[in-house]
Amino acid sequence: MSTVYAEENTKPEFDEVCRSIAEYVTQQHISSDLAYETSHYALWDAVSCGLLALQFPECRKLLGPIVPQTVVPNGVPVPGTNYRLDPCKAAFDIGVMNRWLDYNDTWLAAEWGHPSDNLGAILAVADYTSRLNNQSMATSYLMKDVLSMMIKAYEIQGILALENAFNRVGLDHVVLVKLASTAVAMYLLGGNQQGITNALSQVWVDGQSLRTYRHAPNTGSRKSWAAGDASSRGVFLALLTQKGEMGYPSALTAKQWGFYDVMFKGNSFLRERPYGSYVMENILFKISYPAEFHAQTAVEAAVQLHPQIKEKLGKIEKIILTTQEPAVRIISKTGELRNPADRDHCLQYMVAVALLTGTLNATHYEDAFAADPRIDELRRKMVVVENQTFTQEYYHADKRAIGNAIQIFFADGEQTEQVVVEYPIGHRIRRDEGVSVLKEKVQRHFAAHYSRRQHARLMDLFNNPTQFASMPVPVFMDLLAMS
Repeated sequence: MSTVYAEENTKPEFDEVCRSIAEYVTQQHISSDLAYETSHYALWDAVSCGLLALQFPECRKLLGPIVPQTVVPNGVPVPGTNYRLDPCKAAFDIGVMNRWLDYNDTWLAAEWGHPSDNLGAILAVADYTSRLNNQSMATSYLMKDVLSMMIKAYEIQGILALENAFNRVGLDHVVLVKLASTAVAMYLLGGNQQGITNALSQVWVDGQSLRTYRHAPNTGSRKSWAAGDASSRGVFLALLTQKGEMGYPSALTAKQWGFYDVMFKGNSFLRERPYGSYVMENILFKISYPAEFHAQTAVEAAVQLHPQIKEKLGKIEKIILTTQEPAVRIISKTGELRNPADRDHCLQYMVAVALLTGTLNATHYEDAFAADPRIDELRRKMVVVENQTFTQEYYHADKRAIGNAIQIFFADGEQTEQVVVEYPIGHRIRRDEGVSVLKEKVQRHFAAHYSRRQHARLMDLFNNPTQFASMPVPVFMDLLAMS
C-alpha cells in the first residue's frame, strides 16, 4: 500500500515582522524634535551628494527614461536635471545619484547600510501622489511628511540591521532598503495597515541581491546603483499592491519555501528594541570624506599624519593600520584595484591617498589619479591589525564607535606617534562639530550646480527648517529641477 502525502493548506497569520512594521508606519507618532532636526540635515545632505554625483559621466549615463524621449504626465522631477519620470524610475535615479559617491549617511551594526537610500522612494512617491491629488483639488504632502517618512524608513532599516547580518549569508544590505522603501511608499500611496503588510510580504518572496559586486575579485559599479534599484523596486511592489495584489502571510516563516529557510539558514530575525526614532537620532553622516564608513576615522588619522610624513615618503618602512573587525573583513584589500568602486572600498588605498595629499575626495578614485605609483608603494607597506576593543565598541549600543589608528615606521628607526580616532566627525558624539561642516558641504555642492539665484532660494530653505517643513513637496521638487 502506498502512502499519500499532502501539504497542510491552512492559512497562517501574517508574519510578525511584517505586521509590526505596518503597525509602526501607520500608527506611531514621531514626537522627537532631535529626529526631525536630524532628518532635515539628512535630506539636504543626501540631495547634495546626488548633485555632486552628476559631475561623473558613469552616474549620469544611468539617469533618465528607459526609453529615450518618453514623456510622463505629471512626472517626478529628478533633482539637478531636466528629467520628469514615472515614480519607479524617479526613485531609481534619485537613489543612484545620492548613493553614487558613497558620501551619504550611514548606519553600522551587525548589518551596515545607508538609510538615506530610501529617500528616492520617499521623494518620488510623495511628489507623484501630490501631483495626482492636485489634479483633483486634494491636498499635497508637505516636506514635514517626507521628514516623517524618512524617520520611519531609517528606523525600519536600522533596527533590523542591529542584530541581523545579511552579509553573513551572502546577501546585500539593500534588501533592507527595499523593505523600508516598500513600507513608506505604500503608506504614501494611501495604503492601510493590511495593505502595507501585504506589500512587505512581497519583499521577502522577491529575489534578493548578492554581495558579489561589493567584494574582490568582482567589486564593481553596481554597488553604486544597487540601492537605487532596491528603492525603486519598493515603489513597484507598493504600486502593485495598491492595485489589489495579494500578500503572502508566511513569506518569512513557511517551512522549506520561506525566506528564513531558503535564504537565512533557518534563522529568524532578532529585534532588540521597539521601533521609534533611535536610528535617525544616531545616524552617522559622511561629512569630510567620500569614503566607506569603516575607513572614515582611518582617513582622518592619515590626514593628521600628512604634515609629519609628506617630506619623508621615501623613507617609510612600514605602516600599521589598527582597525575594527568589520573593516578587516569588508575593506582590507591587497592586489590590483581595477576601478573606482574597487578603490573606494579599499582601506589601504584611502589611507594612502590621505597620507599623500592630506585629504580625500571623489576624484581621487578615478583612473587618472590612481595611476600615481606612490599609492601602491604605500599600500605594499601597510599591515592591517584588528583591535578587539575597537570591535567591541563598534557593536556597543551606546557607543557605535568606528575606531581606527595609524602609526608609521621609518627605515632609520624613527616612528610617528600612533594617531587614534575613535569617532568620525559625522558621529552623534561629535554632532555640534559636525553640523557646521555638513552645512558647508551642502552649500558647496548646491552652489556648484545651480545659478546664484536658485542657490540662494534653496539655501534660504535649508537655513529655515520651519518654512521648509511647511512647503508642498512638488514646490520643493520643482525648485530642485533644471529648466
